[in-house]
Amino acid sequence: MIEQLNSLPLRQKIGQLFFIGIAGAEIDGATRELLNEISPGGICLFTRNIREAGQTRKLLDDLRETLPVAPFLSLDQEGGLVDRLRRILSPMPAANKIKTAKDSTRLAELVAKSVSILGFNMDFAPVVDVIDDQRQQTGNGLYSREFGRSSEDVVELAGEFLCALQQNGIIGCLKHFPGLGAAKVDSHEELPSVEITDDELLGTDLMPYNALIESGEVKLVMAAHATFPNARLQETGQNGKLLPSSLSHNFITTLLREELGYDGLAITDDLEMGAILKNYGIGAACVMAINAGQDLLAICAEPANIREGFNAVLAAVESGEISEDRLNASLVRIADLKTQLIEPLPFDKARLAVISDEITEFNTYLNR
Repeated sequence: MIEQLNSLPLRQKIGQLFFIGIAGAEIDGATRELLNEISPGGICLFTRNIREAGQTRKLLDDLRETLPVAPFLSLDQEGGLVDRLRRILSPMPAANKIKTAKDSTRLAELVAKSVSILGFNMDFAPVVDVIDDQRQQTGNGLYSREFGRSSEDVVELAGEFLCALQQNGIIGCLKHFPGLGAAKVDSHEELPSVEITDDELLGTDLMPYNALIESGEVKLVMAAHATFPNARLQETGQNGKLLPSSLSHNFITTLLREELGYDGLAITDDLEMGAILKNYGIGAACVMAINAGQDLLAICAEPANIREGFNAVLAAVESGEISEDRLNASLVRIADLKTQLIEPLPFDKARLAVISDEITEFNTYLNR
């Protein structure tokens, strides 16, 4: 795979760094033009793209055929509030309904089998943010998305979910590094300032990452858009403002890679979130993220933003602002994970109906 990526023209190498969203439920002319222009390394589908089982599988199969390199094909399938498959399957339970490792395994199996039948090979889950009773009082958008009420709960329950998901052929993703559990605002709207001590960040929020990275199961980590003003690694950007963790060399390279020893893929949270767009242009943010050590740039909606980000990174590579070594390090990690992709399960609408009934039974069991 790395030989294939190394043989690509520069534009297509840059495209491998982009994880994008598309507009509709099929590849229309405008979407095909965007795909041909960017050649993205990954596609994330949302509810707007997922209308019916057969349509979803056809869309994902068409994406595989259209792109020059096998793509990551993902969604956010957590259950509860973040459930992209509600039009196809019974609603899946939220993470905070899961109380045992056995139940966590069961949820992951239901997710993995259903999304594989639909044609996906990745899921942006589990959330490993730590939210205790006190932290739950804040409006940070994470309500019900957490596993348990402590770092230890997260390690056990989210770790079991991740392991079972990947044993069933779907790559998982830990999010939102280094931890949004203590945030008081939703990063979809504005940039959170997580005002916890460095000791609390290390002892509580980073504990799941440390433990799960040591387990060898972690293949993908999503970085949060947040600042940590009391953390020793917090940087200030050229604009004089505190630099979001997603764009920070100190958080992505020094902390995640060097101190925690993580050598897998790192991806930004959606760069179209208010936390980024209100403080940085999309192009500048993309260049900053790559130089911080990120491998994949998530831009999930607007084609104009995708193009602006792509052109900014391309220009930065051509000018040397992003070094060839920095680009190649990401391409090696992308190639390594793409070699681990497996073919989706055969499309089987009847099997999806059975899974839907199993989800209903599982919900009844959890609510007993």
